[in-house]
Amino acid sequence: MNIKVKKFRFGKMLLTFVLCSFSMNTTLKIIAFLAILPLFTAALTQNYFIEVDAEKSAGKNAPGRIGTQSYGSANKGVVCGDRLCSEVSVTPKPIQEQKTEQKQKVEQKQTKTEQTTPQTADAGSVLKLSRANVPAKIPIHQGFYDGKEVYYIITDSSDQKHADAISQSQKWKVELAPLLKNASDSALSKTYMFTNGVNGDGVHKYQGEVFTSTPAQPDVYSALTSHVHVTWKDGTAPRLLNSEKAILDAEKKGEIILSPVDVVINMPQIVWPDGQMMVKEDKTLSDDTPYVGGQVLEIDTKGKSVTFIAHRGWGPDGRTIYYIVTDATPSGPAEMMGVTSAPTSASLIANSAAVDLFQFGNGIKGSGPMGFQAGIAAGAPGDANYSPMWRISMIGWKDANNASLLENISDINAYKNAGRIDVSLARPMDSDHIVNCPFIDPFQ
Repeated sequence: MNIKVKKFRFGKMLLTFVLCSFSMNTTLKIIAFLAILPLFTAALTQNYFIEVDAEKSAGKNAPGRIGTQSYGSANKGVVCGDRLCSEVSVTPKPIQEQKTEQKQKVEQKQTKTEQTTPQTADAGSVLKLSRANVPAKIPIHQGFYDGKEVYYIITDSSDQKHADAISQSQKWKVELAPLLKNASDSALSKTYMFTNGVNGDGVHKYQGEVFTSTPAQPDVYSALTSHVHVTWKDGTAPRLLNSEKAILDAEKKGEIILSPVDVVINMPQIVWPDGQMMVKEDKTLSDDTPYVGGQVLEIDTKGKSVTFIAHRGWGPDGRTIYYIVTDATPSGPAEMMGVTSAPTSASLIANSAAVDLFQFGNGIKGSGPMGFQAGIAAGAPGDANYSPMWRISMIGWKDANNASLLENISDINAYKNAGRIDVSLARPMDSDHIVNCPFIDPFQ
C-alpha cells in the first residue's frame, strides 16, 4: 500500500479518536491525548525514514536527483560531508548552514553513544563514508629500461599542453599539477620521449618512453620524471631504441637530436624488470577495507590496464575527492601499504611541489588509514596548489571523547586555534614522510 495512503488512514483514525474524546471529562481528555501522542509521533517518524530510504535507493536516477559519479569541483555543493546535499532538502541550503547542521547531528550522535556505551580512551562516534574504497581502472603504457620492458601509468603533469595531449591519447584524465615544476632535481628521474620514428605506445604515439631507473634502483628512482625529447633527423632510418645507452650512441652518430623539455610528469612504474607493485590478495572491497596489504587489485599487461583501490577523502573546502597510493617514503609506511618505496621523495619535505594532507590519529572512527575519519587535503584537482605529492601531518584530539567531524581546512584551523586538537608533522621511523597519492576520478 502506498506510504502516503497509510499515513492518511492512520491520521484519520487518530483524529476520530480525538473527536470522540470530547465526550469525556477534562481529566480523561488529557490522559487520552497524552496516550496517543507517542503513537502519532512514532507513525510520522517511521513514515519519514521509509520515505528517505526510498529516495536513497532510487539513487542518481531519481527525478531531480543530481548524480554522484563525479569528483573534485564537480561535487562542490553536491556532497556535503557524509551525505548528498540533495538529501538535506529539496532546495539546497547554504553550505555553511548545512555544515552546522551536520556537526550538530554528529555531536548529538556522539552524546547518545557516550550515554549508552562504556567509556574508553577513544569512545567517539563512527562515521563510515559510503563508497569509501572503490576500484579504479587506469591505462598502462609500455616503455623500456636497459633493454627490458617497463609498464607505467601517467597521472599528473606540470604542463597543461602535455596533460591535455596525454588525456586525449590514453582516454583517461591526466590532472594538471603546476607545483610539480618546483620539484628539485634530486626528486626527479630522467625519461626520454620520442617525437617521431617508430610507432608505439609513447606519449606522442611513437615508441615507448625510455627510463633511466626503476624501483629496483631505489636510491635514484622517482615516479616524478623530467623529460628529454628524442627526434630522428631527416634522412635517417628510425629504429627502436630501448635503453639510455642506445639513445646516447645514436646521438653520437648524429642520427637524433636530444632536447630537454621543461615539464615534470608523474609516471609511477607498475611493472619493471624482475619486479612489480604488490597485488592485494583479498580483492573484495568494502567501506572498511584497510590500507595494508597492497593498493593494486589487478595488473593486466596484455589488456594494458591496472586496477587500483581509490580511497575517498575531503578536499580543502569539503568537496569529495578520491586518490590512489603508488609510492611513499620511508620504507616502513611503504611496506605497510604495499606500495613502492621511493626514498628520493624525502627531498620534497620542505619543497612547494608537495602539499599538506591531514590524517587523524584518534577521534571519530571511520575509513581513514589509521581507522579514524577520512583525511583532508590542502589542495585538490583544479586548484592552483594541487600536487599528487603529499606531506603528511597528523591530527590528534586532546579529548577524543569530544571529537567532532572536521571536513575542511577551515575546520582544522578553527579547532587548532581553540586548543582542541594538536597538528604535527608525521615522522615515521624518525624520517621525512612523503606519499605519492594522485587524485583521480575513479568513475570516468
